[in-house]
Formats: sequence, C-alpha cells, structure tokens
Amino acid sequence: MLLERLRENGVVGAGGAGFPAYKKLERAVDTVIMNAAECEPLLHKDKELLRRFMAPILDGMQLAMRQVGALRGIVGIKNKYKDLIHELELACAPRGLEVHALGDFYPAGDEFITVYETTKRVIPPGGLPGDVGCLVTNVETLLNVALDRPVTHKYLTIAGDVKEPVTVCAPVGASFGDVLRAAGVAPESVAHVLVGGVMMGKLSRGMDEVVTRTTGGLLCFPAEHILPRRYLADAPARDKIGKSACDQCSFCTEMCPRYLIGHPVEPHIAMRGLGFNMVGESLILGSQFCCECNLCSLYACPEDLFPKDACADNKVTMRAKKLQHPDTGKKDVRPHSMQEYRHVPLSSLIKKLGLSAYRNVGPLVDIAWDLDEVRIPLKQHVGAPAVACVQVGQRVEVGQPIGRAPEGLGVAVHASMRGFVASVGESIVIRRND
Repeated sequence: MLLERLRENGVVGAGGAGFPAYKKLERAVDTVIMNAAECEPLLHKDKELLRRFMAPILDGMQLAMRQVGALRGIVGIKNKYKDLIHELELACAPRGLEVHALGDFYPAGDEFITVYETTKRVIPPGGLPGDVGCLVTNVETLLNVALDRPVTHKYLTIAGDVKEPVTVCAPVGASFGDVLRAAGVAPESVAHVLVGGVMMGKLSRGMDEVVTRTTGGLLCFPAEHILPRRYLADAPARDKIGKSACDQCSFCTEMCPRYLIGHPVEPHIAMRGLGFNMVGESLILGSQFCCECNLCSLYACPEDLFPKDACADNKVTMRAKKLQHPDTGKKDVRPHSMQEYRHVPLSSLIKKLGLSAYRNVGPLVDIAWDLDEVRIPLKQHVGAPAVACVQVGQRVEVGQPIGRAPEGLGVAVHASMRGFVASVGESIVIRRND
C-alpha cells in the first residue's frame, strides 16, 4: 500500500515544513499541484531535479493523483524558465497533465498563492488546500514518492558568497561544514549561513548543524551583509524599534500576499499592537493567518522594521491563550481588487536584499561523499520523533531503519552512511568503520 510505504520510507514534505507525505495523501481531492515555483532567491534545486529526473517526478505526481482520486494534475513553474516549460509540456501532454506558467514574483511558491494562481480557488483563512479540493506538493517530495526507497539524502543548493554555486545531494545528518567543504567552500571563510532561504530560512547556529530531510539550501554570507544582521536582531530590540519608528503607513499590509487573496491579516495592525498592548486582543487576532513569508519586513516596510516577527509573536500568544480569529474557515473569501497588480518581482526583491552581486545559478553536481560521521535527528518532520531501533555498537548499512515510525503522526528514519552506531539519543550518530 502506497501510504504505508511512504511512512516506512520516511517521505516528508521536502519544501521546508516536513509534513509526512502519507498523511497528506489520505484526503481525497480533485486536483494535484506540483509546486515548482521555487520563489526564494538563489535556490535552484527543484529546477535542477526536473531537468535530471523529469520522468520519475511526473510518475510520482501520477501516483499521488491516483491515491487521492484526482483527475487534474498541474505543474506550477515560473514563466521565465521557458526551456524547462517546453520540456515539461512535451512530457506532460501524453500523461494528461497541465503546465501552468506562474509569474516571476515572490511568494509564488506559498501554497495558498500557488493554488490561487493555478486554479483561482481561494483557500479559507486558517484552512488547507484540501478545503478547496487541492493537494500541493513539492518537486523533490514527488521524486521520493516515485523512487519508493528510504529517504537517506537531501538535495540542496549552496549559494550566496561562494565562488561556484551548486546543487548537491547530501547525506541526511552530514554537518554543514562537511557539506560546504565537499562543495569546495571553506567553512572557516563563511561568517553566516542562512538555512532554507533568505526570506523564510533561519540563521545557522554553527557548522556542526546537520542536513535534515527539509534542508533546501545553505546560503553563505559575509559578516557585514545586511541579511544576517537582520536575523540576528533579538525580540526586545525589534519591539523597541517597532514601537518608536512604525508610522502606520500600512505598506506591509498593502503588499501582504495573504491579505491580497482576501484573508484578514494586517501586519500594520500587529505593529500597532507593540505600542498599544493594553487594548485587548483585537490587535493580534489577524496575525493567525500570517504565512511568515517575510515580504513585509524585508521588502515592503520603508523603515526596515519587523512586522513579520510581530505577527509570529502574536501567533505564539494566540496558541497559548487558545484564541482564534472569528473568520477562521470562512468560505466566501474574495481576493483584493489589486491582487494581480501588487506582485513583487523577484528581480526587485534580489536588489532590495543586496543579492545582486551573487551568481543566481545552482547546477546539480555529483559528489562522492567520504564522511567520518553523520548525526541523524529522530525528529525531522511534523509529528512525533521516530523511535530508535538500533543500539550503540551496532553496524548499519545505507537505507537501514535506525528509527521506526512512531504511533500517531510520524515517519521512520534511516541510516545515510555505512558504519557503526556511536551514540543513541535525540539524534543517532553513525561513524565510519575503521
């Protein structure tokens, strides 16, 4: 059975969230959308995968369609990739699949935006694509569906302040330092690494951090670059600056992609709440629908403030207090009349973020990995951690289960290198045989 195979193989959403694929494919829908927008600047792994593995990726898409009973399959990819679109159209036509050319804007790859742009259906606030009959899934996820084998490696792009940006297939559990070194980048020369993307990623804690099944990119930056400095700002500083400098221009709201598809999220109201936090809950409720795309903070705000973080902090407060916006699940939602005219071109975003000097490429290269050890977390996905099923000293092979799927939501975890188990805890360390 496909769903059980996906659970045992550890297939999760490779686009960043890590939601178990088997659970996502339990719900019947009429349309499956492959999200190939890859709208984060400097990332290229999905496009590279399509170029090399187009047939199996489309096989995975059709497997997903059969599982959920969908009659319509759409590949959403940016219109600027004309050569790839041509190849996709040739490959999709005999399969009865559609190719939809998306605009070159951010965040075209947010699943709510992808669904609207490809089908003109608006997902209800606080809802899921399934609420409008859609399933959205990532390119790499569909490849893993088709391959029907344990997920032991992860494709990711190495870019930014590096001589040769590349996309590689790295063993899960490999340290960032080892991955950069194998790609020809000296880790000691890199001051900061943004993991996953410049807009929605996180700042790495250090070169001993490891690749997981959701790592999509390692973006390297010098110490003086504005982006890591923005990510280093702590909450008290962000809030203090916001209280004193926000002039309520509302640009953050006017350019918010979720606001523009009709959701009641208004980042400028969240910013107002920083200075007027004694007026009750009315100023925080709309934050529930923030997708944290960071467009408000890193592009729209003329003062370079942090409305995304204000919304994110409000969501934490709402969860703690069990609060919910009254429009949650509202179905008769209509896009703003200016929705199609306020798209932020990726070229403008790259310029605003100070990325113009970096090469915006990432060819897929093959690397012969020669690692001394990997450290594989038992929790790399939404849900409960995998349950360790190996012992210290035990010898393991690539693809062997080292953590079985837990009860409830979760997936299995597998060895990504041959060796012996050196330690078992929240992560399992495997070292090379001497």
